[in-house]
Amino acid sequence: MNKWIQRLEKQSTSTLLIAVAVMTIALLLPSKIALLGTALFFVIFAFLQPQQSLLFLVIYVNIRPFLIEVNSGLKLIGDLIIFVVFAWTLFQYRRNIRALFTFKWFEWSFFAFILFGSIIGLLNDVTPTAIIFQIRTFIIMYLLYYIIARMTLTNQWLKDLAWVTVWTNIVMSLHGLVEKLSLRQFLLPEEWKYKVLSATNFVRIYGLAGNPNSLALSLFFGIVGLIYLQHIYKDNKYKWTFRVLLVLFLGILVLTYSRGTWISALIFGVVFIVMTRKWYLLKRLVVAGVTSIILIYYPVNFAVQYVQELSVEDKVQTPTTGSIGGRFGETFDEKNLALMTESGRFFYIRKGFEIFSDHPVTGTGFGSFGGSATLSYGSPIYDHYGISSDIYGGKYFYSDNQYIQVITETGVIGVLIFALFLLSMLWSFWKARKTNFGAFMIALWFSTGVSGMYYNIWELKMYTLFYFILLGAFVAFSKLQEQQSKTTNG
Repeated sequence: MNKWIQRLEKQSTSTLLIAVAVMTIALLLPSKIALLGTALFFVIFAFLQPQQSLLFLVIYVNIRPFLIEVNSGLKLIGDLIIFVVFAWTLFQYRRNIRALFTFKWFEWSFFAFILFGSIIGLLNDVTPTAIIFQIRTFIIMYLLYYIIARMTLTNQWLKDLAWVTVWTNIVMSLHGLVEKLSLRQFLLPEEWKYKVLSATNFVRIYGLAGNPNSLALSLFFGIVGLIYLQHIYKDNKYKWTFRVLLVLFLGILVLTYSRGTWISALIFGVVFIVMTRKWYLLKRLVVAGVTSIILIYYPVNFAVQYVQELSVEDKVQTPTTGSIGGRFGETFDEKNLALMTESGRFFYIRKGFEIFSDHPVTGTGFGSFGGSATLSYGSPIYDHYGISSDIYGGKYFYSDNQYIQVITETGVIGVLIFALFLLSMLWSFWKARKTNFGAFMIALWFSTGVSGMYYNIWELKMYTLFYFILLGAFVAFSKLQEQQSKTTNG
């Protein structure tokens, strides 16, 4: 039995490596050939290895911005995997149709929220194309939950998920160091190299994710994966490897200067440690955090200053180093506050409530304010409310606050439905609060809730990828435990 399990584990690793190799080779091909080749391969891969293909999504989605910037032919891989595995799930349950249409309260409220926002959007002259785009944004990662919640998972699959997350973040961290030390000149697409960044953003590591906040969120899950693996390998196997990686991930996390992720990670850590009383984790994280500042943060910033001084042509005129205190200080800087009031987060909040005051019951519908759809298609109400410019240099923007978007687009009714969605999930987790997985999901729920104050968190694919995968795993394991309990009692 053990030999069979080991052989299966090796095969799983091999299939993931083959998928990564195919994706890497496709980067070098003409876009049309890459599109057809990857489509064919990943359709077959997802059908034959559904659980492994979901693990591959962790790699793909995290570095997708880099991949499609280099070769647009790789843009369909994620959608293909999700839809093929979704179809595979429907086929597997073809004799149990009832299971396909059995939903939890948070799912029903999620569907109601999407349906309500879509109808109101149509009534307020939002184009059907924009509404479909917004629906897709909300639904695509939910499908991961739908699929995984109906799978029979093993602890080995969770371990594989943690390993894939950690390895992905190792690559992203090392790439981030190269980006930082080369002053954004090595291992980046040409357009990224010469992208104009403000002094505030130039000091941050963007990485393969193409965005410092996305990189920081990925590192957060990488750190969670590391801690889980440390828990699994209690015989001190990989002990020093995990310690070094924890220092590396925390160091790069600091260098992203992502205040939002720092706060969310802190909330997560506090809730989880208090609920589980695993006080040793606090010591471990503090020690690793201090070490990362000493061995990663300061040396990298000093090295960057040295590299900049050696630059004879002095190509980079923007400051390339910053400070943690300075980053938080910018939050309350008068100029920064004025900018946020004129065209940033405060501006969006003020405009959102102005729109809400005119449409308090139903809002203005999906595709009308600060979401993924408006980012691509604009909005029919922007001109009326004087929304014409912002930090993105145009009228297409993210609200950078999930709640003001929900309030504006769906009004009081939508807020109540969305609250039911969130609270129903929390109740599901709370019933399992005495388990590590239950406490973990409660901590993640609070962390996600805080993130929604400064990100459109439920539209951020990289984050919802992890959230819905973990939510699906939580439900799948809960079902398994219920079945085992019934069998034992019976």
